[in-house]
Amino acid sequence: MQISGRPITLLLVCLLGSATSSPVSICTPAQPPLSQISPPSPAPTVLPSLPSPSLGLVSASGASAGKGGCRLTVSPPTLVVRFGDPVTANCSGHGMDYSGVGWEVSPLMAEPGYTMDRFIVWTVDSMTEWNLTPMCYASVERGGQCHINVPLIVYKPPDNVSISLVNHTGAMLEHRLYTLQCSVKDVAPVENLTVTFYRGQTALGPPQSSSNRSKEPATEIFTLNFTPSREDDGAEFWCEAELDLGPEGPQHPPVVKSQHITATVYFGPQLGCPTKLQVREGERLSCEVRGNPRPLVTWVRDGQVVALPMSSSREHAGKYTVLAISHLERKNFTVEVEVLGGGGPANSCNGYFLLAVLIIQMINWL
Repeated sequence: MQISGRPITLLLVCLLGSATSSPVSICTPAQPPLSQISPPSPAPTVLPSLPSPSLGLVSASGASAGKGGCRLTVSPPTLVVRFGDPVTANCSGHGMDYSGVGWEVSPLMAEPGYTMDRFIVWTVDSMTEWNLTPMCYASVERGGQCHINVPLIVYKPPDNVSISLVNHTGAMLEHRLYTLQCSVKDVAPVENLTVTFYRGQTALGPPQSSSNRSKEPATEIFTLNFTPSREDDGAEFWCEAELDLGPEGPQHPPVVKSQHITATVYFGPQLGCPTKLQVREGERLSCEVRGNPRPLVTWVRDGQVVALPMSSSREHAGKYTVLAISHLERKNFTVEVEVLGGGGPANSCNGYFLLAVLIIQMINWL
């Protein structure tokens, strides 16, 4: 295979009874249907002298061209091939008078070829080029030429996808701005790439794409700004890269996921109970103070440090000051405790005893 810096016209000459070959591409006329086979010509066929396909062309793109009475069809209409895999395209003309069809593939250099049949096939055993532009053309007997450009997508899934925090390691602080970074290594074509950031199974915004239009493999970096909260402590963040290759691409688009990173979010002390706390007699007086790292908590009543009772009584009612200290900040909370009667274990036992006495008396009356 040889590559040049400018397009080179490729006339694929494939005569009946002769064959041409190339290490990169093979163009052969496909067998037409029986209804299209004509009796042998009594005289030898003479190949027409074709002008350059770049002159006097009626151009089109897509699956077929139909301007000026010229109809060409390429199957498949869009070529999507993984780098290193084989690819084949069939070009056919129908409903027109022409002297033959051929392929031009630039900037690929290969042996010229041409067929007077209605079909011609372009084949590559192993696609190892990123920037080829296939074009099928026909020479119309009434003069002129037409051609159809065939979209070619050569793709390569990324070697690796990774996620990290930009310029930061370790724990994050609540309510501060951070940047997540998703790095996609050696993927092509980048313009078909989309990246989505996730927190658990929830997408963090719409998929992102790149403005890079290079067809060759490249490494792309995508970023997402976010502000963590205490609810993000312990959450897993990751990203996913997908190649959207359209309807002619693989049934399941190539998807590569990054590793998961677990977030550690530091936040200051937070009171875990209402500031007006009700507890029944006999119950434990409990109120959690949350924080990461876990704060040092002290309960104060009437200027004295106290321990919370395991079994509440009326004398435990009143106002308490909760001192919570962490290396992030220091906070004071005021909790007003109300002790309700009749709910503790002792009162419950008394209630059961009175109920039993009442039942015995009713049985004696009957």
